[in-house]
Amino acid sequence: MEIFFRYNWMVREQWYAWCEEVSYDELIRQRTGGVGNILQTLFHIADVEWSWIRLLQGKEDFQEDFEEYKTLEKVRGLDSQFRTEVQKFVESWDDSMENRPLYDLQSDGTLAIDTWGEVMRHIIAHQIHHMGQLSVWSREIGKKPVSANVIGKGLMKPDLP
Repeated sequence: MEIFFRYNWMVREQWYAWCEEVSYDELIRQRTGGVGNILQTLFHIADVEWSWIRLLQGKEDFQEDFEEYKTLEKVRGLDSQFRTEVQKFVESWDDSMENRPLYDLQSDGTLAIDTWGEVMRHIIAHQIHHMGQLSVWSREIGKKPVSANVIGKGLMKPDLP
């Protein structure tokens, strides 16, 4: 589990570096699909990751407003602030947490019961989904996207003889 979180954080940092080479107008230009634009998508990824982790910890969540974070520097800073808490939780993960129930009251009044393991995998898949959108938008503006390859990122070390 931790490897894929580290992968997501590494790729997210690569997207932030990618953004440094793109005009602000391109970063906030409304696009088809996703949450609207490149910068808001990166904000959304970090916010959703943090929100789910807080929910698992039984902590209160509050919705950040993208309008207050409309620069690359502010989105990066918020991500960094959130990541401290997220990383601590991810690094403390153990197998006993996998099937713990999460009781989530839905807006229609029904109660959804999911496992913590499902939620953690959802967080991972959520970012990967949005990275695909960023890759499409990257090509639309004529730039090479960040590689989605897990291999070659040094996330695991082989046992060599």
